[in-house]
Amino acid sequence: MRLLIFGPQGAGKGTQGRRVAEEFGLDAIATGDMFRWAISEKTDVGIKAKEFVDEGKLVPDDVTLAVVSERLEAKNFDDFLLDGFPRNISQADSLDKVLAEHSAEIEAVLALEVPEEVSLQRIVGRRVCSNCGRNYHEDAPPEEDWTCDRCGGQVERRADDAPENVKKRLRLYHDQTEPLKSHYQGVLHVIDGMGSPDEVFSRIVDSLR
Repeated sequence: MRLLIFGPQGAGKGTQGRRVAEEFGLDAIATGDMFRWAISEKTDVGIKAKEFVDEGKLVPDDVTLAVVSERLEAKNFDDFLLDGFPRNISQADSLDKVLAEHSAEIEAVLALEVPEEVSLQRIVGRRVCSNCGRNYHEDAPPEEDWTCDRCGGQVERRADDAPENVKKRLRLYHDQTEPLKSHYQGVLHVIDGMGSPDEVFSRIVDSLR
């Protein structure tokens, strides 16, 4: 099975992607994980990607596609769930071509949907331990004065979770990523992302089956 998952920030696609991959025996492949894998393996494209990552720059589409292709080849272009790629129509076209070269195609696309105000509330309220990376929320803080329950580190809001930055990312999602719904119309599963993680997961499984 070959799946994609996308949705606006705060829709829960990372959590749901991991659960869906486990349920169906797939390899959950997020963009960041792909870069880390290619860099750690010191592949040719991993070395190229590292140059951009080290400089804090966006990795160009052609390098990203090469990393994705390399990662999928390691899975024989099957049994994967992609999270974070493609992000736009151009990337989707390139991915289609790569898969077609191996007689493969995307079989299902999960598009999680939540209202924009919910995305903002979920992300703006997010807090992260600066030491171990554990996530919290202003509605579910650590037990003591924004000190991590796990390691005692300082729990704080990340700079890119400030309201103005979240709004920018949401605009980019609507402008660039949301059009993927039309591109994948024939295999699209639109999922209501509201409710508990278990409720959303149940909807996804029911839709796929």
